[in-house]
Amino acid sequence: MSRRCYSFGVEIIEQLSNAPLAKRLGDTVHVSPLLHQICQTSGCPEDRVGEWLLKCAVRRGASHYERDFPADLPPDDSNLSHEELAVALCLGQHPYNATFIRAAAQLLSSPCTDAPRLARLAVKERVEPVLFHIATIAARFTPDAPPWSYLLRHLPPRLPCPLDALPHWSRFVSQTGVTAFAGGQDIKWLQRREPAE
Repeated sequence: MSRRCYSFGVEIIEQLSNAPLAKRLGDTVHVSPLLHQICQTSGCPEDRVGEWLLKCAVRRGASHYERDFPADLPPDDSNLSHEELAVALCLGQHPYNATFIRAAAQLLSSPCTDAPRLARLAVKERVEPVLFHIATIAARFTPDAPPWSYLLRHLPPRLPCPLDALPHWSRFVSQTGVTAFAGGQDIKWLQRREPAE
């Protein structure tokens, strides 16, 4: 009897750790046409496409998440816009991965982001709660920064997020400790690293 209980407990832990982001947010899982299209064009199966999306985001300027990626991941697809790439990282269909959400935030943190297009895509792909969460945090550090100020004004409220469902504000910024020279902490919102011209 105890052996079955132990086995059952392990299954529950595995199910929770692999639960889709949508479930963590208290939402139903949306089968994304964007993710289907990305899987087809990239050649990545759904269980590896998140890793590929992260690799592409890092190459496009989400430099805070730089790491070594497996050599067998396909190259970036320039036909995929920054907005599509970031929204794809935030999809509720993925198992929860805070790094995907944080990399999406840095990739989108640029005046070059097409905020109206991003808002439309967010609604279509049902990632408004995630982007609204990021926008709310961004407002504390860069109140007028695009695209976040636009999203706060234009994203329709759809689903309130549980407080612990998405990354803490400190995960979207770079911050120093208290120093003798500079005084208090220096906290900066992570901006996309734009390519050198």
